[in-house]
Amino acid sequence: MSLVRRSNVFDPFADFWDPFDVFRSVVPAASNDRDTVAFAGARIDWKETPEAHVFKADLPGVKKEEVKVEVEDGNVLVISGERSREKEDKNDKWHRVERSSSKFLRRFRLPENAKTEEVKAGLENGVLTITVPKAEVKKPEVKAIEISG
Repeated sequence: MSLVRRSNVFDPFADFWDPFDVFRSVVPAASNDRDTVAFAGARIDWKETPEAHVFKADLPGVKKEEVKVEVEDGNVLVISGERSREKEDKNDKWHRVERSSSKFLRRFRLPENAKTEEVKAGLENGVLTITVPKAEVKKPEVKAIEISG
């Protein structure tokens, strides 16, 4: 195996061996880089209140039918979906396409105090809000012990 590759005269780094080349053959290539980023990169905030864990995801242009919220393995919150491709008309002339169809998938391991059987989700104005109620933490019972003697 050669450490020097000659592929592009105009690329100053083309002569160097890429150590990640091995992984590119194992991981299938996406249709384009934006789709790969969109798949993993749905922006999600997670805050904890005294009553619940609240997740908020910005999903502009996504319909509620295109989003799936699940709890798997008892305590893993899974948020996934796909933004549909806009229907194309043969008479349309596109000048620029930046909003592509894309998939997203995020997983969050919930803490032990999460009531996963009571999860609620809503999508309004492009913001998905998921509320996972928390179980009440029982304070340990204190029992006084009488000292003899």
